[in-house]
Amino acid sequence: LKEALNKGVEKGVNQLSKPDGFFKDLQIKIPLPEEAQNVETKLRSMGQGQKVDETIESINRAAEDAVISAKDIFVDAIKKMTVTDALSILHGENNAATNFLDKSTRSALVEKFKPIVKISLDKVGATKHWNAIFTTYNNIPLVKKVNPDLEEYATQKAIDGLFIQIAKEELAIRNNPEARVSDLLKKVFN
Repeated sequence: LKEALNKGVEKGVNQLSKPDGFFKDLQIKIPLPEEAQNVETKLRSMGQGQKVDETIESINRAAEDAVISAKDIFVDAIKKMTVTDALSILHGENNAATNFLDKSTRSALVEKFKPIVKISLDKVGATKHWNAIFTTYNNIPLVKKVNPDLEEYATQKAIDGLFIQIAKEELAIRNNPEARVSDLLKKVFN
């Protein structure tokens, strides 16, 4: 089971940390925050769609950069898994392993991701795009000023996307014999 979890985590993390791992996967692509949706609509109607698109892409690039750091945290949680945890996962729902990892790693992931996301947001230009988009919007007469916390939002969405991807991998290992790439995985999930 630990091998299965490690394989699922490794595959999920590797998939998401590639360019377009988040950006081209519509299930986990990070849009602008909900409170910024009206900003997006208004700016697109004013011909500022490219600025909005650049901002969305740069947020997703930051998530792709941060995700690779999750491996060590997951490996540590898997090593600490008890027999009771393992039995609960084996006999649990199709997302039992994902739920176990979420419960046992989320706070550590937030702590580890947030500074990486900040650096990455700066590196890929998201902060610049973010500031440009909200400066443009906030200069529109008679609009309510908006500026959500980009780092917090991108961190949470990156972690949420990571768990969606891990859940996909877990489901494949549980339900698809071809996804069981080792004899041990075949034995555990038969």
